[in-house]
Amino acid sequence: MGRVSGKMALVTGGAQGLGEATAWMLAREGAKVTVTDVNGEGAQKVAAAINAELGEGTAFAWQHDVTDAERWQVVLKEAHDAMGGLNVLVNNAGIGSLGSVEDEKYETFRHVQNVDVDSIFHGCKYAIPLMRDHGLGSIVNISSIAGIVASANYIAYNTAKAAVRHMSKSIALHCAKTGGQIRCNSVHPVFINTPILDRTKEMFGEEEALAKLGRQIPLGKVGEPDDIAYAVLYLASDESKLVTGIELKVDGGISAM
Repeated sequence: MGRVSGKMALVTGGAQGLGEATAWMLAREGAKVTVTDVNGEGAQKVAAAINAELGEGTAFAWQHDVTDAERWQVVLKEAHDAMGGLNVLVNNAGIGSLGSVEDEKYETFRHVQNVDVDSIFHGCKYAIPLMRDHGLGSIVNISSIAGIVASANYIAYNTAKAAVRHMSKSIALHCAKTGGQIRCNSVHPVFINTPILDRTKEMFGEEEALAKLGRQIPLGKVGEPDDIAYAVLYLASDESKLVTGIELKVDGGISAM
């Protein structure tokens, strides 16, 4: 316990799935946490549940459209003031789209880039100056194994998540050159049992959908949200103080094939 004691973290896309699991993990390990989401009511519910279990003032929440650069600046300042600082940023918010280069609409392609990539640019640009004043800092960008292993039917998602991987390295090098106090890494999950799989479950039924996806993974199973939250916890903590610019694969071995 207490692996991130004293840390002050902001987690985007925190109303459900990986973001919710990450917010809970960081809070239970000693951090103050700000939960943001375009679903402001959902973010408030997560923060309220964390406070009910761990004590008032552990978690805070704001409605947050991560594609809005001006909203980023407002949310970061309010989170900074509420928590008394900021030294962990988890860029988790993201969307996907199914479609090949011939099938995908350009408007959808651009929307995926805006949510998955541009949002991280905005977040890091405005968070880094705030983070420098509060000890060792860590930025964790949630990419995907789809940013390393491509698929014919995920042109928008593959492109976005690959961009997140390389963007994270550029940010890591920038932060290293400007004092080395802040690190930046990306996490690359395989299929995780979150609402992102709902469409697949509707198509095949939950049991068959999870089995079908699991057969594509060497370890033979779909991951759970805490599998990713534990990876974020390590990168957010000072245990990883010499780790920057890496892609941490949590993929059941699929990238080894």
